[in-house]
Amino acid sequence: MAEAVAEHGPLCVGIDPHPGLLASWGLPQDAAGLERFALTCVEAFAGRVALVKPQAAFFEAHGSRGVAVLERVIADLRGSGTLVLVDAKRGDIGSTMAAYAAAYLTEGSPLAGDAVTVSPFLGFGSLDPAREAAAASGRGLFVLALTSNPEGASVQRAVGADGRSVAQSIVAAAARANAGAQPFGDVGLVVGATLHELGVDLSDLGGYVLAPGFGAQGATVADLRALFGPELRGVLPTSSRDVLKHGPETAKLRSAVDVVRRSLEM
Repeated sequence: MAEAVAEHGPLCVGIDPHPGLLASWGLPQDAAGLERFALTCVEAFAGRVALVKPQAAFFEAHGSRGVAVLERVIADLRGSGTLVLVDAKRGDIGSTMAAYAAAYLTEGSPLAGDAVTVSPFLGFGSLDPAREAAAASGRGLFVLALTSNPEGASVQRAVGADGRSVAQSIVAAAARANAGAQPFGDVGLVVGATLHELGVDLSDLGGYVLAPGFGAQGATVADLRALFGPELRGVLPTSSRDVLKHGPETAKLRSAVDVVRRSLEM
């Protein structure tokens, strides 16, 4: 990750083929339209950004043909040298979590990118099979910590018996997992870029922070710096609709990426 960010900057671009975007691109609401959308994005983004984040749900919505498109997206991006974060938000316990880990984090699986998003709300320890699989294959996790949806606060900012919020406990557990890694460990966090206040201490995390909500969802560079600090070290701002609205022309998508990348350098 460090090499990719050094070469391309910290921007993560999402591939979110939801029905509204397919329609705006003039594409049918079926697996063929999904494939055209997704592969156009691959052509536009491969080799131009550090990280691309396909949202698995929009592919799964089309059944086995949609999952096959996701597999091709992952393979084509990784073949270009571009890192892939599969946004699947998986979370379970025991053998089921191990099966998710095998699907998204094991070498040879067609669904395995370079990292996957996971949910810790069955307890951070429930992620152990995923952590072990990631460590064994040289991949990473991005663990939900503080999301920007209004409903999330009732759980994530709830305070436990130790006086810490649930979110701070997740940060602490991720920091322990990353202890000793340089420059960053393989356990990152997901923290919404549109939050009005952070409310957790990330100083000892030792991992990357994925910050969705940059651009069309309202977060600006100034917001990112106010939330995470002026240097934004280790923060990966994520933009999806702000870039994707410029399709379906590949050249326009690439120009949109360049604009967003330059804004992060200011």
